[in-house]
Amino acid sequence: MSTTFETWRERFERLRAHKAFELTVITIIVVSALLIGAKTYEEEVSPFQEWLLLLDTAVTVFFLVEILIRMAAEKRLRDFFKRGWNVFDFLIVTASLIPLDDSEMVLLARLLRIFRVLRLVSMIPELRMLIAALFKSIPRMGYVALLMFIIFYIYGAIGSFLFASVDEQLWGNISLAMLTLFQVATFESWATAVLYPTMEHYPYAWIYFLTFIFLNAFIFLNMMIGIVLDVMQKESLAIELESGEGEAAELHGLRSDVRQMRDQLSRMEALLERRDR
Repeated sequence: MSTTFETWRERFERLRAHKAFELTVITIIVVSALLIGAKTYEEEVSPFQEWLLLLDTAVTVFFLVEILIRMAAEKRLRDFFKRGWNVFDFLIVTASLIPLDDSEMVLLARLLRIFRVLRLVSMIPELRMLIAALFKSIPRMGYVALLMFIIFYIYGAIGSFLFASVDEQLWGNISLAMLTLFQVATFESWATAVLYPTMEHYPYAWIYFLTFIFLNAFIFLNMMIGIVLDVMQKESLAIELESGEGEAAELHGLRSDVRQMRDQLSRMEALLERRDR
């Protein structure tokens, strides 16, 4: 019995690692996304409603079979749940089992099916690297965001003191001033709506706005980008080491070989010393 189970497990493992299987899963995920988009055109797709429902059921069954194959390919079932992306896929597939024909659960089921598109992230290593880099960079980006908030607060207070007489809706208090500065930082019609009216009363107000833009749009934004790029580089090196491909894996292999050679030389020197004695 155990031999038969091991044979099937090996078959499932080979199937899971096969490129054609991965491409099929990615294709079905894209089809699922298209089905979700098609359902937003209620009038146009009403003649094909039954076909769309049938396709949605087929996609749900495929995802269920696919996740069962991946679980069966593990030597121990708990090993499947040790990876966060596997847990994510399991939750998405489980949520997709909610039927669409129940009127009370239709909205919830449709919302949950939207998240099936996110399975592309778990299937494509490059997307996994981007998401992992994003989450790992959040703590470091938080300090930059805190510094940005301090600058916003200081400039907002200054702006509310200086420009409140120009426009109460823009500079009436520090909260409105910070919202105005956020508009300035996003470059959304800031010159005609904020800068020029202010300069009519305070000709040197451009110094205030340009220094604020220089700090936020150039310095802090580049700091954010630098943090994300640094984390992405580390994640890329980690993936290369894990897969055994790329320059990082080659360097790691060379370092391992050098260490082994050093150990062998140390043992040979020790043997030679013993013989001399």
